[in-house]
This record gives sequence, structure tokens and C-alpha cells, in this order.
Amino acid sequence: MKPPNRDNNNTKQLCCKISRKATVKNKMRAHKLLLSQQQRTLLRLKPQRSENRRRSRASNERCYASSVTKKLKVVVFSTHDYEREILENQLNSHFDVTFLKPRLTIETVDLAHGYDAMCCFVNDDLSADVIERLSEKCGVKMIALRCAGFDKVDVDCCKKFGVLVYRVPMYDPLSIAEHAMALILALNRKLMISHSRVKSGNFTLDGLVGFSMRGKTLGVIGTGKIGRGLANICANGFGMSVLGYDLKQKREFVGQYCDDVETVLKNSDIISLHLPLNEHTKHFIAEKEIDSMKRGAMLINTSRGGLLNIKDVICGLRLGKLGSLGIDVYESEEKIFFKDFSNLTVEEKMLYWDDTMAQLSSLPQVLVTPHQAFLTHEALTEIAECTKQNILEFARENAEELDDAENDDARTDVSNTTRVC
Repeated sequence: MKPPNRDNNNTKQLCCKISRKATVKNKMRAHKLLLSQQQRTLLRLKPQRSENRRRSRASNERCYASSVTKKLKVVVFSTHDYEREILENQLNSHFDVTFLKPRLTIETVDLAHGYDAMCCFVNDDLSADVIERLSEKCGVKMIALRCAGFDKVDVDCCKKFGVLVYRVPMYDPLSIAEHAMALILALNRKLMISHSRVKSGNFTLDGLVGFSMRGKTLGVIGTGKIGRGLANICANGFGMSVLGYDLKQKREFVGQYCDDVETVLKNSDIISLHLPLNEHTKHFIAEKEIDSMKRGAMLINTSRGGLLNIKDVICGLRLGKLGSLGIDVYESEEKIFFKDFSNLTVEEKMLYWDDTMAQLSSLPQVLVTPHQAFLTHEALTEIAECTKQNILEFARENAEELDDAENDDARTDVSNTTRVC
């Protein structure tokens, strides 16, 4: 019998040790690889979880809006073709909406019967009689204005009957400043007269002389965002001097503030009004103020029609005290604006028009536009979005049957909304 081969045994033992070490190393390497894979997986999962949370929150908002507003009925008065599609895109997915073309008046108020909220435009009648009927007979609890001004709203009456009123505080204010500038340029360079002449075949230049804008003075009365916007256009775009008057002076105003209105009126070639309408500003420009102006000055109003005593303004135009007038608003515009009288005879038009508008339309140095200064796609979109948020805010505040604790993550951003009362 052969003696055992010690070398072979040693070799086998060594191979076993090496194999065991390799196995341990492989296991450790495999374990590390597994941990590494798990870590990478976790890293990939983190943003996914965040995304899932975001999607869940958005879903909660949709569910919340749906649960709050599924029974909320909204009626929209004074609906125009130019805005309907934008309003539908914003409102229809959240509310039960009915669009009506008629303007809100005491004669049409009963159309709001059975609705929770009502959406109105700038010339809708929201006087005391209408508000009382809306609340007591129709059951309307909220009014959403598609405009910034609320001079047509009887606020005290709304408070009395517990009707909440929201407005759109700001929408593309520079669009109104740009329109004011368009009125200035059209009047200065007689563009409407020239256009009418060319259409009839008259290509002469007599009567079309304007003035250079450079070096002239613009007077801005009311230096909010619109007034400051026009001041920037005139100062930086046309090289004009700018004077301003406001009870609250703003650092952003590019012009020079005056201590009183009379100083602005005396020294301005063009005067533009940018004021709200209230008891202090009604007929802000009348005979006395016109007498204070430079002879032949241009007057622009894109704010509210009631700022002008229009009869005194017409008298100033006829006497040459005022050189020209550009207005996008009119004190009695609710009878005329946003309506089509083009197919009526002169006699039929006079049933709707008043003598004042007839006189304004006959004067060649007057340019009237039908409250269109705000009318840009950007402004319409902002108005519709803010109106939606206002109604959602009203719905949330009145959803008493919902558990607030379950909806803490489903709050809608209403930072751009403003409640009037």
C-alpha cells in the first residue's frame, strides 16, 4: 500500500481554503452589489415618491374642487362672444354654469333664480333694488365681478343682505396704458380723418397737421399702474416730459409730482385721467378745470365716464379751449356700449342714444372707443382665471358640510383675489 501523498493533501487543503475565501469574498462582493443596487433603487424612488405626492396633492385639489363645487350653480350675465370660450375653459370644469347675453337689470334679475353665484360685467346694474331681489327672491349669495371697478355696486346693500362681492383687482394694466397711447397718437396725427378720406378717394393733406410728441408735456392724474405705464411709454418712448398728481405718490413714477391738480392742468399739452369713480372724483373735469388747461390741450379718459362733466367738455371743444378728446368710457355707456345699432335708422338710433353721444360723434376732434382698452387676450385670460379662483374661494368658505381636516392639502391659491364686501 502506497503511503499517503502529503503534498496532494496539502494542495487540496490549500485549494479548499482558497475556495472558501473566494466564496466569502464573492458573497461580500455580491452583498455590496446588492446594497449598491438597493441604494440606487432608493435614490430613484425618492423623486418618484415626491412626484407621487405632488400628483396626489393635485388629485386632492381636483377632488376637493369637485366635491365643493359639484352643486354650485353659476349664472353669467352680459356674456360676449369674444370672451365666452375663455370663460368656458376656466369655469365649466368646476361649476354648473349658465351663460346669458342680457345685461343684468331689474327686468332681467329673475333669470338668476335658483343660482348660488352670479358673474357680472362692468355695466351690469347692481343697485339696491337689484341686490335685494337677488338675495330675497333669487337666492344668490355671491357676485363675481369680471372687472376691477365696482362703482355700479351698492356695497352697503350687499352687506345688509349678506351678499359677498368679489372683483378682479388687476388684469394686464399696461394694455389700458397702451390703448391710451393709441388714442393720443390717433388724435394727434388725425388718423381717423385721414382713414375716412382715403376710403372716399380723398388723398389731400389739408387739415391733417399734427405736432411732434418730443418735448411736449403729459399730465397724468392718478399714478397707479396704468398711469405709471402711460408715463413710461411717453417719457421713454417719445421723449416727453411728464407731470403727475396723486394723493399717494409712488417712487416708481418716472415724472415729476405736482402739489395740486391745477399745476398739472396749466402745464400739460396732453392730460390723461386714471382715477376711480367715487363721490370725490365724479365730474372731476368740469368747466373750472377746462378753463385752467392750456388752450388746445388734449384730454384722454380711459378710466370711468363719470370723471367728466361731458356737457362742459363738449362746450370746451366747441369753443376751442380743448383741442381734442379721446375717451374709452362714457357716463351713460350702459345704454349704448356693447350693443350693435348699425342696422338701425337714425331715428331708431336716437331712441337708444342720447343727445350727448350724438354730439360727440359729430365732432371731428373726438375719438370714442367702446370700452375696449382692456380687450387683449392676456387680460381676458387673467380675468377668467381670477373669476374662477374667486368663486372657488366662495365655495370653500360656504362648504360647511366638508371636514376641513381632510382637505388641508387641497387649498386653491386665491392670492390674486379681492373681496369688495
